[in-house]
Amino acid sequence: MTIKRKEWQMKKIIATLALVVAASQSGTANAAETPQQGGTLNVALGSDTPVIDPSITGFSVTALIARNVVDSLVGQAADNQFTPWLAESWQVNSNHTDYVFHLRKDVTFSDGTKLDAEAVKYNLQRILDPKTTSSYAKSLLGPIKTLTTPDAYTLVIHYDLPFAPLLQGLSLPYLGIQSPTYLQNTVNTSNTVVGSGPFILKSFVKGSGSQLTRRADYHWGPGYAKHSGPAYLEAINFKYLPESSVRLGALVSGQIQAIDAVPPVNAQSVKNNPTLQVETKEDPGVNRLLYLNTSQGPFQDQRVRQAFLRASDPASAVKVAFFGTLKVADNVLGPQTLYYDHSIAALWGFDLNKANQLLDQAGWQEKDATGIRTKQGKKLTVHFVYDPTSVESADITLFQAIQFQVKKAGFDLQLDPVDSGVFSARTVNNDYDIVSNFYVRAEPDILRTVFHSDYIPPKGSNFSHVSALDDKLKLAVGAPDEQRKQLYSEVQRQVIDQAYVVPLYVPAYQLGISKNVHDISWATNAKPNFYDVWLSH
Repeated sequence: MTIKRKEWQMKKIIATLALVVAASQSGTANAAETPQQGGTLNVALGSDTPVIDPSITGFSVTALIARNVVDSLVGQAADNQFTPWLAESWQVNSNHTDYVFHLRKDVTFSDGTKLDAEAVKYNLQRILDPKTTSSYAKSLLGPIKTLTTPDAYTLVIHYDLPFAPLLQGLSLPYLGIQSPTYLQNTVNTSNTVVGSGPFILKSFVKGSGSQLTRRADYHWGPGYAKHSGPAYLEAINFKYLPESSVRLGALVSGQIQAIDAVPPVNAQSVKNNPTLQVETKEDPGVNRLLYLNTSQGPFQDQRVRQAFLRASDPASAVKVAFFGTLKVADNVLGPQTLYYDHSIAALWGFDLNKANQLLDQAGWQEKDATGIRTKQGKKLTVHFVYDPTSVESADITLFQAIQFQVKKAGFDLQLDPVDSGVFSARTVNNDYDIVSNFYVRAEPDILRTVFHSDYIPPKGSNFSHVSALDDKLKLAVGAPDEQRKQLYSEVQRQVIDQAYVVPLYVPAYQLGISKNVHDISWATNAKPNFYDVWLSH
């Protein structure tokens, strides 16, 4: 299989000619439709990231910001086809064990370092190095056996076992290529990143935001982009505004041109505002879940996990928290994900009577004066640890609704809000019963990131401490399509059967934007792309 940049360039030329003909025939072409240079796009974000280096975090906010700073070896278009980017062509052998990438020869990083095969190799080796703690990025690369550079602009990635998801992983910002000169001379990359992208990171301050400025000499955008050359925007400012009312007020007043996480209660009013619009992109990947820790505490007992799953009523809780703006999850994977199995929904559902039966069977038969179940004098208490800065205010409302629901079955669900450092320490020390997150990826291999034993904290995000799925997840990465589909269906079924998680909702990126913001497109990880964006003045 070989993909070449000139093939994509021809497709873009044909598409552009078609647009020109259509515009001339309809008489709609005018100056207002011509992209304008300059201006600063101000974007307000409802959640924060503690780290801006995309190689060492799985935070979606990091991906949103860093996508403008780092380029990828390949792009992935809206139709899921892979396009040239830093690699102008590549070949993959029939069993997905050998990938050969031929790099562009005209790319430089913003610090002046030239992109070549050794630069890419250094990036990937850094991610594979356990000392880098690149748990999510490392999972996207899979079990690489060797990395070789036959010449200055050719990189070869070899696996002993088939690894089919590589191209999709390489298209994500988490595997974006950074300047090796910068990496070699920077002890702590938490607050900085230097890439070859259309923007340069001017500053990042945790709890405040990021400032990006346009790179004037950029001319190697992805094959799916509408234009080539420098970005139209002069700058992008990402501001962290956790209060939804403040974020919305800034949009309505014109101080901000775009906000994420449109407050659910205000979504309709934003849509009705003649100067604003709402664009929504449903996420593929792992839904917003509650991960139940199977390695310690009450959730070691499968019956207690199943009781918690049955005592939760996500449909009503999501409705209360999000006012109907998001879909309730019926599975561990979202519907936009490859090999999502719609039949899983029939395996579970809210059933308080069943929850009570299961807890009785598990020996939690007594209740104290507040209705909390006890066994041998010990209360059925479970601790839900979360970082308030990494979730939206509506998520906290959702968690509180679940807390109220499961109490009816006798669970004492304690919500433990902590800062990012304490959250990391508690997950590393296995000091929790429940945590929550979601992962955005169109490839079902994301299930390996959250359910393979290689990624049990501190090595990754297998917060349920599951090991029973290892064989299926390992086999699925290189199996033929039909077998992959079957294996991932079995994994989805087993996750629900064993109550490793409680699915809550299908995440969606809800972007409120001013109507003077044009040409926002969507990446396959359901994040807005800003390279083609321009402002009408």
